[in-house]
Amino acid sequence: MAQAPRTAELRAAWRDLAGPGATPLGEELIARYAEPHRRYHDTRHLAAVLDLVDTLAQHADDPRAVRFAAWYHDAVYDPTRLDNEEYSAVLAETELPALGARPAFVQEVVRLVRLTATHDPAPHDRNGAVLCDADLTILAAPPDEYAAYAAAIREEYAHLPENEFRAGRAAVLRRLLDRPVLFHTRYGQERFEDRARANLGTELTLLAAGGTCEP
Repeated sequence: MAQAPRTAELRAAWRDLAGPGATPLGEELIARYAEPHRRYHDTRHLAAVLDLVDTLAQHADDPRAVRFAAWYHDAVYDPTRLDNEEYSAVLAETELPALGARPAFVQEVVRLVRLTATHDPAPHDRNGAVLCDADLTILAAPPDEYAAYAAAIREEYAHLPENEFRAGRAAVLRRLLDRPVLFHTRYGQERFEDRARANLGTELTLLAAGGTCEP
């Protein structure tokens, strides 16, 4: 997946969200998303999630908490681990108090970061619905962009043998397709649900046949 860091945009977005005094922390977060082993969960992904949070902000009870959670949701990302969301949540819990955030606000951000492990918010969790929809919007991308995403995920899991990756990826896709809905805001359901299901079904069929999505 071609890299497009969008660093200047991210710096401006962080400054607007956290204030100029928080610049060092913003630079640290941007550096995390720019780690060389990331092929999809990188600065471009962060910027895309923030863009969608902006689009969906009216559906959230606390858009500011959702934006901070977006910044932290993949702050820790190691494809060889299964607990990245937990480590990302702990990082947010450790760092946000230094910005003067109230404990209840910090805990809401931490809760939202942890929620990205399942992308399954409760029915009336408006903040969770916005963050999860923003994080999963790539599933509804045009076919060529979706194929590039799928290829980037394979690169991130290059440490896995092909058969092991295919089995694991197929299991993830089936779990998603088995859900009653993938998107939890009305906006997401109307604009993304059908295309996302089509993309997931196509990738699953290709995996079963031994093929791959071609960018």
